Amino acid sequence: MSFTIAVSGKGGTGKTTLAGMILRYLLETGKKPVLAVDADSNSNLNEVLGVDVRTTIGEAREMMKQDVPAGMTKDIWFEYKVQEALIENRGFDLIAMGRPEGPGCYCAANTLARKCLDLLTGNYRYIVIDNEAGMEHFSRLTTRDVDLLFVVSDPSRRSILTAGRIRDLIRELDLRIVREVLIVNRTQGELTAEALEEIKRQRLEFGGTVPVDETIYQYDLDGKPTFQLPEESKAVQAARRIFEKYIQ
Repeated sequence: MSFTIAVSGKGGTGKTTLAGMILRYLLETGKKPVLAVDADSNSNLNEVLGVDVRTTIGEAREMMKQDVPAGMTKDIWFEYKVQEALIENRGFDLIAMGRPEGPGCYCAANTLARKCLDLLTGNYRYIVIDNEAGMEHFSRLTTRDVDLLFVVSDPSRRSILTAGRIRDLIRELDLRIVREVLIVNRTQGELTAEALEEIKRQRLEFGGTVPVDETIYQYDLDGKPTFQLPEESKAVQAARRIFEKYIQ
């Protein structure tokens, strides 16, 4: 059975960078093979990991509105397109879901996409999914079972409140979440009493904090994948301590 780790949070909290750190932790501790799934319509997990995306599941769904090649069923053709979208790398593979569906009904295409991905994920020990806020895209297209969900927030009370709302929305979807953990990212020193009180009020399990790290900003400016941050990075070290507690 695969162990699925999902990352969610409102935009701008650094969730994609943390998803990359999760993948790095898994590889460094021998927990592989890993499938990374970029379920954010604004796909940029590949940039964090330093790999190029050739095609996405979204593009394959769009093509299903056109004619399937002669002599192929839709199931066989779509499975071929899923394999084509799979990017192989050392120790991990990456697949990008792409943009949300456009005009028209995609129910059949979404069902087929979920079926293909469910079959695909069975080949991996760990699955890491970077979601857009609310996880609606994730619930439509990928496996519905999540063993560990990291909800990412910044240190502000309002952002922590948003994390609680995201958690509530997730529970309204047809998803099985075994454990939900809050990570407060980009902190400067200790959390305020107000932030700690909001975490308690939202009944969020508090996993820990990851500090502001200027190295991350510099890597972004230089176009370097943050997946390759130096081991002495404050953010890398803090994230690793959190992952050690929750990822077995």
